[in-house]
Amino acid sequence: MIDELVKSFYIAMKDFREYYMKPGAVSWGLLFPFVFALAFMVRRGGLTEWLAPGMIALALFFGSTSMSAMSIVFERRFGSFERLMLYPVTYTTIALGKTLSSFIMGLFSIIPVLILTMVVLKIPPIHPFLLVLAVVLATFESSAFGVLLSFLVKDPTQVMVVFNLVRFPMMFLADVIIPVSLMPHYILSIVLLQPLTYSAEVIRFAYEGSYDILPPEISFALALLIGIVFLVVAGYIIRRSKP
Repeated sequence: MIDELVKSFYIAMKDFREYYMKPGAVSWGLLFPFVFALAFMVRRGGLTEWLAPGMIALALFFGSTSMSAMSIVFERRFGSFERLMLYPVTYTTIALGKTLSSFIMGLFSIIPVLILTMVVLKIPPIHPFLLVLAVVLATFESSAFGVLLSFLVKDPTQVMVVFNLVRFPMMFLADVIIPVSLMPHYILSIVLLQPLTYSAEVIRFAYEGSYDILPPEISFALALLIGIVFLVVAGYIIRRSKP
């Protein structure tokens, strides 16, 4: 187990050196969530205490999933991913390594968004330590989702098209922008199928001490479980794609 974790760490470090530590990738990874959050605030005419957690979750979700796709798209397009599959590692370890690199970049990218939120609202989170834990958990879930989705798309050049087709509906169906209480009752089952829902719920509880759908302990447990399931399924898909 420890050996596989070490191998996944080296895979993540490889991705950092080859893809993420380039000036363009660093600036994009840090600026995209910030600009996304700023545009969200301007479009909504300001920021309220209820919207702040949703904005954090959205910026984190879009940033982390996009970073997940970066190295995978390049490696699959130019054939270098096949060499990685020849290494003495399990397929789940490969998926974990890809998730880990995106996870670390996602944590860095969300820092400006958190600062922006606190400066605008001038209201500190009710549970600061829990907010850190919620952001870590949500970043893991979003990164694993991005890795899984990247491998589900057969044509690497179409990854971002598929990403946006999946992600944009989640903005309105994951209890982020519109409260579930304002939606028709039959929408609730759809809301509960969105992985972004649980990220938003754990961040909302940590920030303002309330929740809309599920108690925080259930949201935390489901977010962690969903992230692990994404990892396992991604490993299975990698194994199926082996030439």
